[in-house]
Amino acid sequence: MSTFIRVQVASILGSLADYLITIGLVAYLHCWYILANFLGNLVGGTIQFMLCRKWAFPVNQRNMPFQVIRFIFVFIGNLLLSAAGVYILTNFFGVNYIISKTIISVLLGTTYNYLLQKKFIFA
Repeated sequence: MSTFIRVQVASILGSLADYLITIGLVAYLHCWYILANFLGNLVGGTIQFMLCRKWAFPVNQRNMPFQVIRFIFVFIGNLLLSAAGVYILTNFFGVNYIISKTIISVLLGTTYNYLLQKKFIFA
């Protein structure tokens, strides 16, 4: 259970960076919310990977290249699911993009990301 909590803390910290970038790009640079979501996810995911690798799943340093490759595959799936989820909730259901992003982030963070990090990336 402590691993799950650590992963969620890493996810929250990565999400904080993700949200700051996403909101900043949309609000101040008038960037399209899907592109801002992608860029925010990219930075947040990188932060989460490093925190998970060093703290949540303390692993052997020699495995990093394989973990990075696995992470990239999982992260591509996350980006696609996140973009699709945010787009669907925002465009078809009229949900604000920040609320859409939050709903999708929580769903992906507690299911898809956690399971694949535990069983595939840092196994």
